[in-house]
Amino acid sequence: MTAINPVTDLSQDGEIAVVTLNSPPVNALSAQVREGLFEAFSQANASDAKAIVLICEGRTFIAGADISEFGGAMTGPSLQDVQGQIESSPKPVVAAIHGTALGGGLEVALCAHYRVAVPSARLGLPEVALGLLPGAGGTQRLPRIVGVEKALEMVTSGQHVPAKAALAISLVDELVEEGKLREGALAFARKAVAEGKPLVKVRDNNAKLEAARGHPEIFANFRKANARKFRGFLAPENNIKAVEAAVNAASFEAGLNDERRLFMELMSGTQARAQQYFFFSERKAAKIDDIPDDTRPRDVRKVGMIGAGTMGGGIAMCFANAGIPVVLVDSAQEALDRGVQRIKGNYAATVAKGRLAQSDMDKRMGLIHPSVNLGSAADADIVVEAVFERMDVKEDMFRKLDAIVQQGAILATNTSTLDVDRIAAATTRPQEVIGTHFFSPANVMRLLEVVRGSKTAPDVLATTMKLGKTLKKVPVVSGVCDGFIGNRMLEKYGQQSLFLIEEGATPAQVDAALERWGMAMGPFTMYDMAGNDIGWEIRKRRAKERPDMVYSKFADRICEKGWFGQKTGRGWYRYEKGSRKPIRDPEVEEMLAQYRRDLNIPQRSVSDDEIVERCIFALVNEGARILEEGIALRASDIDMVYLTGYGFPPYRGGPMFYADSVGLGKVLTSIQSFQKGYQGSQWQPAPLLVKLAKEGKRFNS
Repeated sequence: MTAINPVTDLSQDGEIAVVTLNSPPVNALSAQVREGLFEAFSQANASDAKAIVLICEGRTFIAGADISEFGGAMTGPSLQDVQGQIESSPKPVVAAIHGTALGGGLEVALCAHYRVAVPSARLGLPEVALGLLPGAGGTQRLPRIVGVEKALEMVTSGQHVPAKAALAISLVDELVEEGKLREGALAFARKAVAEGKPLVKVRDNNAKLEAARGHPEIFANFRKANARKFRGFLAPENNIKAVEAAVNAASFEAGLNDERRLFMELMSGTQARAQQYFFFSERKAAKIDDIPDDTRPRDVRKVGMIGAGTMGGGIAMCFANAGIPVVLVDSAQEALDRGVQRIKGNYAATVAKGRLAQSDMDKRMGLIHPSVNLGSAADADIVVEAVFERMDVKEDMFRKLDAIVQQGAILATNTSTLDVDRIAAATTRPQEVIGTHFFSPANVMRLLEVVRGSKTAPDVLATTMKLGKTLKKVPVVSGVCDGFIGNRMLEKYGQQSLFLIEEGATPAQVDAALERWGMAMGPFTMYDMAGNDIGWEIRKRRAKERPDMVYSKFADRICEKGWFGQKTGRGWYRYEKGSRKPIRDPEVEEMLAQYRRDLNIPQRSVSDDEIVERCIFALVNEGARILEEGIALRASDIDMVYLTGYGFPPYRGGPMFYADSVGLGKVLTSIQSFQKGYQGSQWQPAPLLVKLAKEGKRFNS
């Protein structure tokens, strides 16, 4: 065996050369990896070996590019140089795949003449999630091997294709036994030599492209079918154009040139930076600087879930999905039965769509143990409370839990706004209390706000963060304040949306403007979906706690009529029975006109640009206060909350990143202009925003 460099070895097994890559943790295509591969294949090509196997140590094949190099100067051989060495080899090259072959990893494998994989392997080109397209021939080679339609699906979704499915579409040539990848790859290579198999270069295979030439409707239909999903994103369209280039370009090289041009368009744009920021911010959110690295999380073997309502049932599903037994407690048998049936219905719907096996549903339901006895949760390692969102109700429940649940257990509250320290004070063990703000539907939404109380123990926080990852959530730490990170900012966003309709906009106009800008849904559609009664309850509480609070009273008029949104068939919009599609309601708009007359508010025309700036900059300004107060650890954590829990468009990077991208000076100038308008007293620029804007700095340094 010859060590080419610290991460690459070249050895020979009989007549087969073996290039072995070992660059933990995921064999990413760093400069050192590229250098090793280039030199190893140079030597293997010049050796007396009759075939070459490329294999990786560790848990995966090459999992992609080294994203830390994005935007920097590349050193050493380029990825294209490495691909050239592999593809032009005069000997059959077999890529042996386990774990994942993603992005640049799959682009390398596509330059091998053959590919073998273990059944657990997955292959894909996920660059679209980073606002990019495969920049090393992926969009040119992939359609030549899997066909145009499948290639379009893969590059615009970023989906990972399981090895068995990859075999069916010719992306791999053979599956080998799990745990025997090296032996299987060597056997395949020896057979290729013995049978004189040709050097199959994917780049030269035009048969599947020719079938698509002269059929532009393939691309038109694909765009139309995915228009809603791709709305606002640039990367999917450039991926489609690159596959079109593979079909229509005069040569493979011409297609590569088009791919490179389209790649650079994305690479130099704000969307790619925003989506890559999203990628790194998710990793960063898990890091808590003041928690020692050697802090040992507690074991969680059993969970107590208090409350079988929509939220409690959804949270119980999260634990069952992760294989953790959970006792689901509700004081009323009828409510408990209803909650269990709702859980069954949710699982059954997933089974019906083919996304869950019936056996898996049965296993998960078997992990959920319903009970009307609070004592059933006494031996749980963590108890999550999801009772009614009112302080007295929460305090009473925590007193009971404190008396019943074993010492050393974590007591978690699923409050969305209430003071976690006050809830903790209802117990004799405030160090064990933490906030776990799940988002509805809890079994779907990725965000988990982990609210650290003033007395929460370090290992309680570490355990909860780890548990969030186990549940496949994105846990983000927040300090204690009214509404935490997400809902505290949302209050300002909602305040402006209501002031805008007082001045002359309609709910439909506000929603449409923000949705066109990229929000998953407008605020009034969101209010109706969440339930207007929830916001009403919060406003009534806050009006008592903060008598000087300024807010639009028109939302109260909607609630006083019992129009709570989708669940009542009417709210800011009307809803037909069984439908969630909002229908503009003339009666609401007439009520709004009368409200303006009652308060002598002059009606004016409001532009879509003003709607967007006032709502989004309201988020930014409150986010700056949250950051300055230390409620959020970093600006990127605020952005993660909004990207994963509030429908903020990924291609804008979150409110704080967006503010950085447009310039904090512009944000401040706009806010200062809003101070001169309607309810201008509500626009007080955050001191941190003022400071950074004057210094020409950013929230994300």
